[in-house]
Amino acid sequence: MKKILLIICLLFINPVFSIEDTALNAADKMEYMNLNWWENFHDEYLNTHLLTLYEKNYDLQNAALKVKENEQMVKMQFANELPSLNLSGNINRDFQAPRELFGDMEIPKYSQNNYYLPLTAEYEIDIWGKNRLYTKSKKEQLEAVKQAERATYISLSAAFAVDYFNLIKADRLIEIQDELIKLQEDIVSKTLAKYKAGLCSVNELLGQEKFLTLLKEEYNIHLQAREVLINSIKVYLVKSDKEIERNNYKNVMPLTGVPSEYNSAIVENRPDYLFEEANLKRTGFDVRAAKREFLPSFTIFGQIGLNAYTLGSLFSSPSRMLSAGILPDIDLFSGGRKRAFLKMKKLEYEEALNNYQKAYLTGVKEVNSSLVEYKTSVKNYDETKKRIVLEDKIYSLAKDKKQIGAASDLDVLFAKQLYLITQKEEASSKINSLIAVIGLYKAAGGVNLYQIEKL
Repeated sequence: MKKILLIICLLFINPVFSIEDTALNAADKMEYMNLNWWENFHDEYLNTHLLTLYEKNYDLQNAALKVKENEQMVKMQFANELPSLNLSGNINRDFQAPRELFGDMEIPKYSQNNYYLPLTAEYEIDIWGKNRLYTKSKKEQLEAVKQAERATYISLSAAFAVDYFNLIKADRLIEIQDELIKLQEDIVSKTLAKYKAGLCSVNELLGQEKFLTLLKEEYNIHLQAREVLINSIKVYLVKSDKEIERNNYKNVMPLTGVPSEYNSAIVENRPDYLFEEANLKRTGFDVRAAKREFLPSFTIFGQIGLNAYTLGSLFSSPSRMLSAGILPDIDLFSGGRKRAFLKMKKLEYEEALNNYQKAYLTGVKEVNSSLVEYKTSVKNYDETKKRIVLEDKIYSLAKDKKQIGAASDLDVLFAKQLYLITQKEEASSKINSLIAVIGLYKAAGGVNLYQIEKL
């Protein structure tokens, strides 16, 4: 009896493998947020909004829930590596049982109670490591889901930052457009005076009036764009306040010193690449486990309990029941199910391999494209700054010429108009350079671009 009890107790000893706590800690979340990178923009409003985004955004919450779901799936699969214990009692009464024969001895019809209370333990010996492979597969699936969550953080952070800086640009464009409209109204007024004095044609007057309507249409488009951006940001922040705090355009500074060349190994940090890598490992474990489905399984079982025909004798010595054994099991014929399952897993592995290789190529393409866009935006911004200096000089010369009588009021207004239009282009180039940096940050896998070694 002691030996049987010992065997049953051994079934509950933790097997060789143990599961780790897969819950993400605060450090993991901070890595996803990458607040050190966003501090390079020197915008407190942006940092505050991002913290609100990380706290309240529903997409991020769902991504975190998906990770927790897969953590439980890992635990569920790991449970298959552990012994099981269950109590399956049975209490019944035979009111009119048929007769039974034991050789020549006949027991006539009878009535009786039956109290059956067994405690059953089972443990499948994982000789071939099949259950361990399935657990490893689930862990890799969990890792893939974590990378999907990281991708959500990077994508949402970048998308929000782009909308935020576009909102600042919209503010600046509206400000300049309002000034342009007032300036054009003055030009139309002075052109009308020239027309009445017979100093210009009606076509010139109509052309200036037409340009005024175009400026007003563009002003309405800028107002619409700003309203759309504000509503978009409110959705990101799960916020219904009318006002979205933001920086002033004049305080926005482009990032300088961002490396313009990177090693191709940067692709290996992208969440989509790591997702496919984990998925490839997962399918590899599934293929190996599917092969071992063809091998026999061995289950150790033990049972201890009570079995009596009367309630009074239920706890007496004769009612005690002990048993133990080992159960080998192998499918001699399953209709080709296991073979089809193995083939399916092999096809999944080939698909995962293709996706893995494609993810690398896609990453290289996106990094290179983002680099080209970033370099171009920086060059364009530099050229726009040069042009705005020239337009400022032309405007100043027009004012000087007016003072000495060599230019009219309209000449000064036209010079100022060109200067304001160039300011709009400068605002767009400046913000576009920031957006290009954000795009490069996203393409690089959400890492601090200042911490990546140059080629």
